[in-house]
Amino acid sequence: MTADSATMERPTRVRHAVLWLTVAAYMITYMDRVVISTAAPSIQKEFGFSLITMGWIFSIFQIGYALFQIPGGWLGDRFGPRRALTGIVIWWSAFTAATALTWSAASMLICRFLFGVGEAGAFPIATRSLSRWMLPAERGFAQGITHAGARLGGAITPVFVVFLILHFGWRAPFFVFALIGLVWAACWFAYYRDQPAEHAGTNAAERALIASHLGESTAGQPRAAVPWRQLLGNPQMWTLSAMYFCYAYSIGIFLTWFPKYLNDARAFNLTEMGLYASMPLLAGVAGDIAGGAVSDHLLKRSGNLKMARRLVAVAGFLVAAITMPLAVLAGDPLVCVAWFCLAVFGLELTVGVSWAVTLDIGGSFAGSVSAVMNTFGNIGGALASVATGYIVTHSGWTPAFMVLAVLSLVAAILFLRIDASRPLYNREIRPA
Repeated sequence: MTADSATMERPTRVRHAVLWLTVAAYMITYMDRVVISTAAPSIQKEFGFSLITMGWIFSIFQIGYALFQIPGGWLGDRFGPRRALTGIVIWWSAFTAATALTWSAASMLICRFLFGVGEAGAFPIATRSLSRWMLPAERGFAQGITHAGARLGGAITPVFVVFLILHFGWRAPFFVFALIGLVWAACWFAYYRDQPAEHAGTNAAERALIASHLGESTAGQPRAAVPWRQLLGNPQMWTLSAMYFCYAYSIGIFLTWFPKYLNDARAFNLTEMGLYASMPLLAGVAGDIAGGAVSDHLLKRSGNLKMARRLVAVAGFLVAAITMPLAVLAGDPLVCVAWFCLAVFGLELTVGVSWAVTLDIGGSFAGSVSAVMNTFGNIGGALASVATGYIVTHSGWTPAFMVLAVLSLVAAILFLRIDASRPLYNREIRPA
């Protein structure tokens, strides 16, 4: 087909199908990791684990997740998202199921660590999978909707987990959610391709549209070596990572300890806990979608990439910083949950923007850039899981949540120093 006929043809929308398949992957990551937080009271009851022991079980996932972020991102950049993501989803699904077979604190710690190792590459590789498909003006929405999928997975999971626990015991949900992951892996390998030119479903018009914004496909060409010296030598990489540390510490509480907080501090029973633990994460879904969409809208209207990313993220962190104290100090349990919903909405306004920035400044190496950022995020998440157990044991729940308000304020200040229009490396890097 000639170039002229390609411009007259209506572009296919394979890139949107790729996006929705990626959204499903994000949902599954959070479904699998949130199962244990909802099952925690039942696990504690059976094994007699203390709060501090549960804190380490929560944290060991984050430690494995943090340690293998960069290797996971490298896998996506080196071998391509199709093969890399298929492999790691099979890995972590196996260890999701294996969690149900544990018999002690030690066995659960080992299993959850290996589960974290598997999930570590998920977000960096998924981000890399979109880098050759999504147009720049679609990236904020794309990252927002994928992380909305993650929060939706986290939000709906407690309800289903409670149902399965009540009818089949706490081990059943781990087998069910492992199976979902294996089905997704088969679908991904069958449908996804690393480059638009390799996908039989894309027509010439869609390939031309993508190429006009992202450059010509690199299919069949040698892969470029990751320019680690340039990436790690750029101060903006470390500012981005420090900001994400603050974010991930904060959101980590809602993915691990929040159900326990509602059970202990607000006296919700198991059924109420499953329902109300979902509400802040549902609010987060709205925040993810709104943050990415508003950022893209600002970009289209102004053409100012730095402002479009920065304005939304700073506003979100300030909302979280203000509402966290209001939530934990509220006397009425339902008012408390409502304020926490607004706080998580604010936090999640920032996350799609943060991951869009990794595409903006990372380009073809977005997998590695996002891996570095997410490594620091998960160090924050791991610290949150452990530290919260100690803080609550010795000082109560209020100080634990006040930490989140301070970190949200720090994150807002850090984002003021991030410029999404400045790439981290020289775009002229040649293949290795």
